[in-house]
Amino acid sequence: MSNPSVFHSDPTPQAGLLLDMPRERAGWQWMSFYVRRLAPGALHEIFSQNEETGLVLLGGVCMADWGQGQVRIGRRKNVFDGLPYALYLPAGRRAKLNAVTICEIAECRVPSEAGGEARLLTPADVKVSLRGGGNASRQIVDIMPPSFPGDKLMAVEVYTPSGNWSSYPPHKHEVHNPPAEVDLDEIYYYRFQDPAGFAFQRLYASDGSRENVVTARDGDAVLIREGYHPVVTGHGYNAYYLNFLAGSARLLAATTDPTYAWVASTWKGVSEGLPLVTEPATEG
Repeated sequence: MSNPSVFHSDPTPQAGLLLDMPRERAGWQWMSFYVRRLAPGALHEIFSQNEETGLVLLGGVCMADWGQGQVRIGRRKNVFDGLPYALYLPAGRRAKLNAVTICEIAECRVPSEAGGEARLLTPADVKVSLRGGGNASRQIVDIMPPSFPGDKLMAVEVYTPSGNWSSYPPHKHEVHNPPAEVDLDEIYYYRFQDPAGFAFQRLYASDGSRENVVTARDGDAVLIREGYHPVVTGHGYNAYYLNFLAGSARLLAATTDPTYAWVASTWKGVSEGLPLVTEPATEG
């Protein structure tokens, strides 16, 4: 894979930026990505005149004000404790967060001039489904799917049980050829139910010109610019990743690698233990 990127988080701060990935540093067109930890009582303000912003509350409770007055958001203690709260801010919209408990927040920004209204998404607003089969089974949580009234930014959470494959059979989204495929950059932000967990992600081109396997650990972000990108998580370790995507169209159209497409015909049902996450979650 040409110039694959794995960004490692800094797990040591009691508060502050755990992951700092502006698009200039990442060397790509669309997305800037940050993960932030707020101590109780800490304030964080989000505003961009020329970017849309997606916020996913990874864990904790905060008071949020995006022009509707203060609203208490958040419930899960961490990503394995329940379904998400999220906040969407079009360009030119502002939000203020005041942490009630320790909060961890993933923030993605994409250039935009579309405008519109800010929107809160609660666990009741997201869509949960199970995908794949056998040991390629996983849980999908659609937060900001193509049908969501944003500009370019899309967001989804994926839970992959111990030893399972995900993003499998492999697919790519690097060519603007709708409706079959669109050109999307993608972020995989990893968390593991046990912080000792890890996953392997294969990044490759079908013609063999690019090939790499990266190791993703707790708090790492893998950037997908092109090519196929399947994942397998280590046996004994349940994996979570948050996908943010943006690109040439508001679609999730992708092309499956024809070499491996046949495996889907062998699936008889999803593996035991799914879904990994359900509501209600415990109060944060």
